[in-house]
Formats: sequence, structure tokens, C-alpha cells
Amino acid sequence: MRDFTLQSYEALLDALLAAGYRFETFGDRCAERPLTLKDRCTEGQKIIILRHDVDKKPENSLATARLEAKKGIRASYYFRVVPESNDAEVIREIVRLGHEIGYHYEDMSICHGDVVKAKAHFDQWLAYFRTFYPVRTICMHGAPTSKWDGRKLWETYDYKKEGIIGEPYYDVDFSQTFYLTDTGRCWDGYKVSVRDKIPQYQDQWTAQGLVYHHTWDVIRAIQEGRFPQQVMMTTHPQRWTDKPVAWVKEMIMQTLKNTIKRIYVAKNTK
Repeated sequence: MRDFTLQSYEALLDALLAAGYRFETFGDRCAERPLTLKDRCTEGQKIIILRHDVDKKPENSLATARLEAKKGIRASYYFRVVPESNDAEVIREIVRLGHEIGYHYEDMSICHGDVVKAKAHFDQWLAYFRTFYPVRTICMHGAPTSKWDGRKLWETYDYKKEGIIGEPYYDVDFSQTFYLTDTGRCWDGYKVSVRDKIPQYQDQWTAQGLVYHHTWDVIRAIQEGRFPQQVMMTTHPQRWTDKPVAWVKEMIMQTLKNTIKRIYVAKNTK
């Protein structure tokens, strides 16, 4: 069976449900109490914070949102402001299905590093997304082709003053929470990722054997009880489709992107 299809995504969800994992939105987890396993999880409790970054092809996100809703799963969907992500009808439908909506911000890149303009841009678009949903969490868009890291905005400003209770790269205790993302159209894409990674803990996770490439590797670990109890799992729904032509196109384009990112990472780690 091909990977990165809706079929393989459904198999992943089913494996997690069968293993007793509880799915939570990022907003609900932040609102309940601080994100630390030690303080908030009862012994043996399994939690998946399911996050989706809608970089493009919002119709794919609607497909995963519908699939999750049928299984009683709520997830967090983060939309960019660019036209290839920001589809009002899709956003409304995903909210109707019971999911969380958040802002996938890249204001520093859009405003070319001008912090004041970037903050004004952030405020404008946060207000826009709040017309669909009471947005209380945000998430940086990695923007690998940009020299501007969106998180630099918070060296000058405080997003919590805007009613935001969570940003994954600041408000998750990754010493207790395993991070797994399909960046690079694989589950070990941290090797070529520019920003969507947790470098301070990746060596530790690798030493523990928490490295997966295919979705089937993840499923097998879940079924065999080798998967961590607390996980933030991030997908980019643009990658997940049952349509053969779209699937092949995404595979080819991502292979090219990975090659470029690999060169960039190598150049900047010398």
C-alpha cells in the first residue's frame, strides 16, 4: 500500500485509537494545565496532540478533518494568510466539524524582518481568523526559503498579551513530549528540516530508537507498545491524498525540495 494516502492516514489513526491514545487539540491541552507529563498525566495515560499545518491545498485538510470527525477525533488546524492556504469556506467547514483553528504565522517573512510592521500584520490577521473561531493558539510557519525566523517577533512582543495561550515551539515541554512531524514527506524529515524540528532533544530521541521513516514504521511501533505515551504529531495534509496524479506530483516535488533543503542545512551547519 502506498504511503501518504488517506488510507494510510486512517490506518495510523486507527492504530492510535486501538492502543488507547486520547486525542486532544493543542488549545484544550494548553487551557487545562501546563504541558508537562509529570504534573498532569496519570500513570499509563496516552495522549496525542494532533496538529495540522495547512501550508497549501486546504481541500486536503478538509478531507482529513472529515475523516477525523467520523472517528470522534478533534485536531488543531493552522492556516496561513496566503491564498494557497486561506480558504474561508474550508475554514468554516473544519470549524463546523468541531476542530480547533489557529494562525500559522509568518509575519516576519512577509514584512521582510521589520518587527513593527510584522506585529501589525500579525494583529490584523489574528483578528481575521478570529472571525471564524476564537483563536487561542498559534504556530510558526517554517518558511524554509526565508531568512527570517517568525519566532523572532516574540523577542520584542508577547503573544500572550493578545489572548494567545499556546505556541508549540515555546509552550510544549519537549523533554516530556515527543515531537513527530511529516516534514519532508517522511517521519524522519528533521534531517533536512530548516526550522520544523526540536534539535535540543532529537539526539536523545534517536538514541532511544524513536526514529521512523514510513507511516507503517510508526504504526508498527504503536502496535508493539514502543511508541511514546505523550506525543505532539504534526502533519501537512497537502501530502496526504488518494488521487494518483496528485500523489505522484507531491512525491516528486517533495523529493526536489528535500534535496534543496539538504544542501541548505549542510551549508549552514559547517
